[in-house]
Amino acid sequence: MTIIHAHSSTARFYALRLLPGQEIFSRLHTFIRQNALHAAWIAGCTGSLTDVALRYAGEEDTTLLTGTWEVISLNGTLELTGEHLHLCVADPHGAMLGGHMMPGCTVRTTLELVIGELSELEFSRQACALSGYEELHISRR
Repeated sequence: MTIIHAHSSTARFYALRLLPGQEIFSRLHTFIRQNALHAAWIAGCTGSLTDVALRYAGEEDTTLLTGTWEVISLNGTLELTGEHLHLCVADPHGAMLGGHMMPGCTVRTTLELVIGELSELEFSRQACALSGYEELHISRR
């Protein structure tokens, strides 16, 4: 039986808007550093993109898409040393694509974000023998 360790914490929230032409990853990293966020997550997101960079499940390479894309969802965790974000977008016909968000996603008209932070916790990435990847590690500050 797997034992899951749950951690509780109070939270605070930040609201921000990214502007046309801004690259999401670099802006999120700047925001996390400027606000010294140690255990953050995307609580809500809406907007549109001109460039989309996704890594599909089980694939090694990044797929780059250009055009007009609506953000259906962006979720995941953020910390000072990394992130794990998944993005789902829809094309002008409503067809959706999603995967692991990679650097290279560019805002078309707006990207409105609400970011939460767990005040008493810290996120980091550690090697996981089960998955073979660097996975989320949660600790108290």
